[in-house]
Amino acid sequence: MEIAYKIIDYTSVFLALLLVLPVHEFAHAFVADRLGDKTARLSGRLTLHPIKHFDIYGLICMLLVHFGWAKPVPVNPYNFKNPRRDMFFVSIAGVLANLILAFIFCPLFYLVQYLLTILPFSLGAFGNIIIYTFYYVYWLSLAFFVFNLLPFYPLDGFRVIDCFNRKHGKVYRFLRDYGQYVLLTLVALSFIADFLNIRYINILGYYLETVVGYLSYPIVAFWGLFI
Repeated sequence: MEIAYKIIDYTSVFLALLLVLPVHEFAHAFVADRLGDKTARLSGRLTLHPIKHFDIYGLICMLLVHFGWAKPVPVNPYNFKNPRRDMFFVSIAGVLANLILAFIFCPLFYLVQYLLTILPFSLGAFGNIIIYTFYYVYWLSLAFFVFNLLPFYPLDGFRVIDCFNRKHGKVYRFLRDYGQYVLLTLVALSFIADFLNIRYINILGYYLETVVGYLSYPIVAFWGLFI
């Protein structure tokens, strides 16, 4: 039973990522394109095709520990009329798209769950995959929103800081030069925590679960008024 559950879980996460990841990256590319930078369009990234955005290592991390990364969308700020302002809009476009996606899929998850329970027949494992996929689109969208706002290079949170920070002090240089190593360390701790079942070292997982939980309250409460 545990193996069957793992197969259902991994399949559902992968199917959810086919939407969650492309929406995030497409939002970056779309806003940059609208603001005058055609780099993403010329690179073939102005698309919702998931293969164009997948990073193999980030995808593996997403499947195993439910957070990871995609290939960054290429952006040339020198093509913008106002580089700092426009880079801010490009930077937050991805996380806002994920937040909107989560808001939309919250009621869809409950609706699908209800429809499958009133069917006169059982869909078995396929029904579970459908339900879990809708759930993971919701949960992973919020997780992407939270994860990408961390202030470590190359995440969107760092790029937002970069848009407003004119004095590149020690903290800024640390986040820029060592941010990716901090992220890799946190991801590695998550792998170890899952493998050895040592939850207290899963700092990133605890952070995501906690913040995503708080973000879920107003979304669920809002849709609870109608469903």
